[in-house]
Amino acid sequence: MRLLWQLLAVAAVAFLGNLVTNAVAGNPWLTLVVGAVTAVLAGLAYRWVVRRTEQRPVTELARPSTGLAWGTLAGIALFAAVIANIALLGDYEIRGWGTVTGAVGLLGFMAAAAATEELLFRGVLFRIIEERTGTWIALVLTAVLFGSSHLFNEHATLWGALAIAIEAGGLLTSAYIATRKLWLPMGVHFGWNFAAAGLFGTEVSGNGTPQGLLDAVTSGPVAVTGGAFGPEGSLYSLLFCLLGTGAFLWLAHRRGTLVPRRRAERVDAVTTLSR
Repeated sequence: MRLLWQLLAVAAVAFLGNLVTNAVAGNPWLTLVVGAVTAVLAGLAYRWVVRRTEQRPVTELARPSTGLAWGTLAGIALFAAVIANIALLGDYEIRGWGTVTGAVGLLGFMAAAAATEELLFRGVLFRIIEERTGTWIALVLTAVLFGSSHLFNEHATLWGALAIAIEAGGLLTSAYIATRKLWLPMGVHFGWNFAAAGLFGTEVSGNGTPQGLLDAVTSGPVAVTGGAFGPEGSLYSLLFCLLGTGAFLWLAHRRGTLVPRRRAERVDAVTTLSR
């Protein structure tokens, strides 16, 4: 039941935030405020429901650390590397400036998306499934779920959803595993998405994303550009995110934060007996 209550609490905030965001879509400053408020409220809702259902300190959201800032920088750097490689092939073209206000609105929109999705997929789903199955099975299962959730986007493709499952499902989950905090994956998620739309003016996950700071277009083979789904469908995104995933998993191994299946089964048995 704790899985259900935690999902409902965060999803309710995400749903209401999305409704208000759509209502103020024409005003970038209000979108910024609504997005920021949604992100904060989602965190508060998560803290409250986890305390109530698990009777423990919410260590994965312990005081904001430098992980949020470093994650944001890492996300921006990763996406910049993808765009740089697409541009080297002549498949990314900057036609001029977009709008500063467009980038401002995207700041709020991407902050809300990063916070709510990380709380739902890494904070609730991965964390609780990992307790029963161990790290590796939980990583694969939640990555598939995360990728599948993008099939509902406007320009979604099966390849795009698979790419998201491998890239984001692996990268963001491994960032959580390495630190056992949600701040780093939140930062990476936000930095990547904001760089894609807010800075470089490209599509994000086939969402029909508004224009950001640059007016830019991609053209060329889908394997290089990702096509209508955006650069997340590019093989370059796959490559750089897999490298990032490998680095985080190596760090997790060094820190001993991977949970073997047998240990997860023992923890589940003890938890069941204690109830």
